[in-house]
Amino acid sequence: MAEKEGFRVYNSMTQQKQIFNTHVPGRVGMYVCGVTAYDFSHIGHARAAVNFDVLYRYLQHLGYEVTYVRNFTDVDDKIIRRANELGEEPLNLSNRFCQEYLVDMADLQCLTPTHQPRVSEHMEQIKDMITQIINNDSAYTVDGDVYFSVDKSPNYGQLSGQKLENNRAGERVAVDTRKRNPADFALWKAAKPDEPSWDSPWGPGRPGWHIECSAMSAHFLSYSFDIHGGGIDLIFPHHENEIAQSCAACQESHVSYWMHNGHVTNNNEKMSKSLGNFFTIRQITERYHPLALRLFLLSAHYRSPLNYTVLQLESASDAVYYIYQTLQDCEDALSPFQQENLKEGPDQKSKTARVTPAAQECISKLRSEFQSKMSDDLNTAQILTCAFQEALKFINSSLNILKKKQQKQQLSVVQSLIELEKEVKEVLSILGLLSSSTYLEVLLQLKDKALKRAGWEESYVLNQIEERKLARENKDFLKSDQIRASLTLKGIALMDVGKETIWRPCIPVEPVQPAQPVEQEHKTLPVEQKTGTTG
Repeated sequence: MAEKEGFRVYNSMTQQKQIFNTHVPGRVGMYVCGVTAYDFSHIGHARAAVNFDVLYRYLQHLGYEVTYVRNFTDVDDKIIRRANELGEEPLNLSNRFCQEYLVDMADLQCLTPTHQPRVSEHMEQIKDMITQIINNDSAYTVDGDVYFSVDKSPNYGQLSGQKLENNRAGERVAVDTRKRNPADFALWKAAKPDEPSWDSPWGPGRPGWHIECSAMSAHFLSYSFDIHGGGIDLIFPHHENEIAQSCAACQESHVSYWMHNGHVTNNNEKMSKSLGNFFTIRQITERYHPLALRLFLLSAHYRSPLNYTVLQLESASDAVYYIYQTLQDCEDALSPFQQENLKEGPDQKSKTARVTPAAQECISKLRSEFQSKMSDDLNTAQILTCAFQEALKFINSSLNILKKKQQKQQLSVVQSLIELEKEVKEVLSILGLLSSSTYLEVLLQLKDKALKRAGWEESYVLNQIEERKLARENKDFLKSDQIRASLTLKGIALMDVGKETIWRPCIPVEPVQPAQPVEQEHKTLPVEQKTGTTG
C-alpha cells in the first residue's frame, strides 16, 4: 500500500510530478496512441511501446486492475499513398503492417494490451462523436467535410502552451481556404476517387486524424480516465486537438495524467520515417537480441531523448548476457538441492535454513532501490545499476562460496541464493526483461547474434580456439595474443576456465558494421566479465 501511495508520475498538463490517484479506486484506464500502419515500425515506435509496457507492468505490480488501450491507425493519407505506390488495397496494406507490428511487440516482450482498436472498426463511434460535436455548435460542414472550430474551444493550448496561430498546416493537416479559422482541423474528410470511404450524415468519406483517438478512448474507457500516453511529438497538435474535440463532445471529458516519452535520436536528430534516418525494429533484432534492444530503450529516462549508437546496443547486449549467465550459473548450482535438503537437521524438520544477514541486506537494498526509482516517475535508467549489479555480484560470490562449504554450512547459502534469485527475477519481470525462454536458450540466442554480427560460424571460432591452444603449447604467445585480439575485435571474448577455453560475446574493440553511430560520450550500463579470465 505504501508503494502504491508513493507512486509519482510526470503530468505533461501540469508540467510537474504528481502523486498518482485513480478515478476508480484500484482500477486504471490507460490509452496510448499507437502506430500508423503503413510500414515496418522503427525503434522510435519501439521506445513508446516498451516504456508504456513497463508502466502497464508496474501498475499491475502495484495491484491495480488496468484496462490498457493502444490503437492502430489503419485509415490515413500515408497508408493510402503507400498502397497506391504498391498497387495494394489500403486496408490490406494496413492490416499486414498491423500484424508485423504485433510480431515486433511479441519479440520485445511487450504485453498484449486489453484492447487494440482500429479506426476502420470504429466508424460508428467516430461518426457519433462528430455528430455530438456538431450538435454542440463546435464543428461545421463544408462540401462534405467537417471541421472542428477551434474558436469554440476556450482552453485550446492548455496542454502544449501553443497559441492558435501556431496550429499551422502540417504533414497531416491540409491547407484549406474554406476554413473559418486556419487552425480549424478536419473531423471528417469527404471521399476522393480511389480512396476508401464510409457513409455518413455528411456524405461518404473518412475520419480526420485526431478524432479517432477521442472516439476510441471514450468508447473503451469513458470520457474520463486516468492516463493518456504517446510520444512527445504528439502533444501538439494531436493531443491538443483531442482535448478540444473530446471536451466539445462532452463537457465532463477529463484525462488525469498526460504522459509522453522522448524521441529516439540519430546524430541528435529525431529518428523518423519522414527524415529517412530511422532503423526498423527488424533491422536491429536481426543483429541483436530483442532483450538487448529493450534494455537499450530503458537505459534513459522515458522523458529524455535517447541517442542511438551501436556501442549502446553492444553494451546492452553484453549486460543482458551477464545477467543471464549469472542466473544460469545460479540455476546450475541450486539444481542438486531439493527442498528437503534445506532442513537444518532431523530434529528440526519444521525449521528451514535462513537467509544470511549479508544476503538479506542485499535483497532489502535491491527491493528498496527498485521501489524508490520506479515510484519516482519510472526511473528505469537507474534500476539496473547500483543495487541490481551488487545483487548479481553477490550471487556470483555466493556461488564460489557454495563450492567450498560443507553440506550443513551450505544450507544458508543455498537459501540466500534462492531468495536473491527470486528478487532479481521480480525486477526483470516488471521491466519486461525476463524471457519466457530458459536462461540457457537466451544465452545461446545471444551467442548466435554475436556470431552473425561478426560474420562467422561457430566452427570458425572453435577452430581459432584450437589454433590458440596449439600456439600456447608451443609457447608462441605472440600468435596466441593475436588470435585472441582478432576475435575480440569482432565481439568474441575467449575465457580460460581451468584447462578449458570457452567463448562468449563481448563489446567489440571497434563497432561491427556501424549503422551511422554517433561519435560522442554516452552513458553505458555496467559490464562485468563472467567466470574465468581472458588471455
